[in-house]
Amino acid sequence: MKRKEVKVESTKVKSLLIPKTLIGKNGIRHEITKVLFCAHSEDGEFEGLRYAVSFSGAETYLYLIDNRWYVQVV
Repeated sequence: MKRKEVKVESTKVKSLLIPKTLIGKNGIRHEITKVLFCAHSEDGEFEGLRYAVSFSGAETYLYLIDNRWYVQVV
């Protein structure tokens, strides 16, 4: 999987980080309107936690690996 590191503002709920805002390389802020799910890979398909999120009318995956956020590049 190709991925690109991104800046994400998040809040901690119990022991889980919840992404709130994705900050683009140009500084534009995209409010994450919904976290659809969050999961660990059961079969080793990906590292860390995978979040399915919705923002600006689009859905994508964010990954949290070693306290760093990434987005999948297609």
